[in-house]
Amino acid sequence: MTLYSFLQHLHSGFRYIVVVLVIVAALLALLGLTGKKPYTEGNRKLNLFALISVHTQLLIGIVLYFVSPFVQFTKDTMKNPATRYFTVEHWVMMIIAIVLITIGHSKSKKATTPEEKHKAIFVFYILGLIIISSGILLIPRG
Repeated sequence: MTLYSFLQHLHSGFRYIVVVLVIVAALLALLGLTGKKPYTEGNRKLNLFALISVHTQLLIGIVLYFVSPFVQFTKDTMKNPATRYFTVEHWVMMIIAIVLITIGHSKSKKATTPEEKHKAIFVFYILGLIIISSGILLIPRG
């Protein structure tokens, strides 16, 4: 197994953990918001684990970016959908998603009421999740 193959499998498999944690955090935030529930220590930890998972995925992705044969800087990069996707599109979408999730987590920490905390998590984590899902669905197949 090559370093690229190992990192590709790690990055690909870890995305399920990321997606599940972000979905669960967003759903619990929605339930907390609509049910006017308190923002608990469990909420805080789950939201933090979701944040840590997306940042861990970013670090794996950065290493993968530099060893991937699909990342190329040639005159033909933008003409080939696979190389364009992995060289430019994928990481830009994921950075935007990670920034949104990070903003949501930060806003929830600064919020004073449980409703504001839940709302910040729900809105920003859902936006991040939409972009992450789009990025996964747009991966060139074949």
